[in-house]
Amino acid sequence: MTTLAVVRKNGQFAIAADTLTKWGSTKESSVYVANHEKIFKVGDSFMAITGTTTFKLILTEYFSQLETPPKFDSVPSIFRTWQELHAVMKERYFLNANEDKEDDLETSRMYVLIVNAHGIFGVAPHRTVQEFSKFYAYGAGADYAMGALYAAYDQPKLNAEALARLAVEAAAEFDDSTGGPISSHLIRAPKQK
Repeated sequence: MTTLAVVRKNGQFAIAADTLTKWGSTKESSVYVANHEKIFKVGDSFMAITGTTTFKLILTEYFSQLETPPKFDSVPSIFRTWQELHAVMKERYFLNANEDKEDDLETSRMYVLIVNAHGIFGVAPHRTVQEFSKFYAYGAGADYAMGALYAAYDQPKLNAEALARLAVEAAAEFDDSTGGPISSHLIRAPKQK
């Protein structure tokens, strides 16, 4: 499990994630797992995922093999990219397509947060894409992270990265599936001409 957070504030965009991996009740901390980072770069964007750790390997391999880097600059462009990715995941990466009969659509079984100079975005398992205006969190400790962001967002001394880190730190304090150290990245919006 994991906790991820993205924040947009004062022309800055940030993403933060914990580094703990869990298999059932077994915790695999960054002390024991060398490739513990949950945030990775695709072109000019940073993204992080919840779900099985294999998803990070799949996404980094898939995006690195594309001739043209994908655009993550809008809800429609991210949706198109995720539709193409989902088809490839079923064919090349053996995504289990067996679904609950209640679902209208197959799921990609992961939540993804994306941050770049265009904004902060989230992709849900049914490939629903949202652009967030202030902040958002996904994962096991998302409720704690969202509460921390709601309470601290307007504090003038906290920039976007400090807020994203605070959110994941709050989750790590109260959620047993979230643990440090916390990793984060900050992007500044391009200056308007």
